[in-house]
Amino acid sequence: MSKSATPPPPQKENLHPRNLHRGQYNFAKLIKALPELREFVKPNPDGIESIDFGDAEAVVMLNKALLKAHYAIDFWSLPAGYLCPPIPGRADYLHYMADLLADSNEGLIPKGSKVKVLDIGSGANCIYPLIGNSAYGWQFTGSDVDQLAVNSAKNIVSQNPRIKPLIELRVQANKNNIFPGIILPGETFDLTICNPPFHASLKEAQAGTIKKWENLNREQKTALNFGGKKNELWYTGGEAGFITKMIEQSAQVAKRCFWFTTLVSKKDNLPHIYKTLEWQKVAEVKTINMAQGQKVSRVVAWTFLSPEEQAAWRKDHWQQK
Repeated sequence: MSKSATPPPPQKENLHPRNLHRGQYNFAKLIKALPELREFVKPNPDGIESIDFGDAEAVVMLNKALLKAHYAIDFWSLPAGYLCPPIPGRADYLHYMADLLADSNEGLIPKGSKVKVLDIGSGANCIYPLIGNSAYGWQFTGSDVDQLAVNSAKNIVSQNPRIKPLIELRVQANKNNIFPGIILPGETFDLTICNPPFHASLKEAQAGTIKKWENLNREQKTALNFGGKKNELWYTGGEAGFITKMIEQSAQVAKRCFWFTTLVSKKDNLPHIYKTLEWQKVAEVKTINMAQGQKVSRVVAWTFLSPEEQAAWRKDHWQQK
């Protein structure tokens, strides 16, 4: 069996128990699924097969192979310059969200297209809808302010006929809005997910990139590691500013979604996030810790539904008629 030394097993064991990527990458299986990956797989300094994770083209090819081998996605592409997501971490978010829904459904994960998920900032890669639909059969709506990113995501979906009826992409025409203009009149969602812009400025994003290259033992570079457009990587006010706006706007559609959620990378942002949730008078807040190697992040989830409203939602949306 072919093995990969990056990331090493002790790091990947921290992933969710249902995550398909907890073990080492099986490059024999991946190359069988996507023969084009073969030219990027070489022994690392320890003599173990891997790819160069500093090579954007190699990482894109690895993602194509992972999506094809594990999620039955036959076609996936990424326009130049856009963010190339690490699939194991993206899958982890979704598995923890399945657990969140299960906690509200008597321990059973709601599956199938009756479960509707809104992905805020789905990007050009469309990664969360692809994995979430494959793993749980959920129906997704993805939104983004970038028309080119939406066009790319639509192209991915259109060339995978199995998922085409189950994933819809929408452009957010007003860059000051997150939910208005995306959640349509009378529309409801069981879950919203978001991986918000991490940085507050281009300068801050470039500093983060230099640190990543140092961790890869490379020369410092100013190019954004693994790509990323402005709206993907930074936002005025940074992560806290984006999440604050999201919480405030979620109150406008309070009863139209069961769980609103977002990744929170910076622990120091949590006190402000909790205070904002308190101001908006949410009914319940949950914080779910996620550990991915040496990186620790978390998901903050909130709902405006009372226990009685949650029970009614469960009966109307998830339970068999």
